[in-house]
Amino acid sequence: MSNEKETHRSVNPGDVISDKPESIEEKSQQIAVDSPDITGDHITVPTYFVVEEPDGEEKALHHVKDAEEISDVIRQARVDENGERVW
Repeated sequence: MSNEKETHRSVNPGDVISDKPESIEEKSQQIAVDSPDITGDHITVPTYFVVEEPDGEEKALHHVKDAEEISDVIRQARVDENGERVW
């Protein structure tokens, strides 16, 4: 009997987090979505967003599992050196 988890997936392949260890470089090359949207524009969404930590280390954030942390990084990018929001 085949593994039901493999034959009846209800998620996109790019949403699945691999069990095998992968380098930051390998993760940075994975694509979750690569197709046209309803308007006909072509959309490409990386599976992982690579961000730099304050200590200089790179970290790969999964587009689903780490969505809140990705949002935090984006908000930080919109703040100037004085802590003021930049629109």
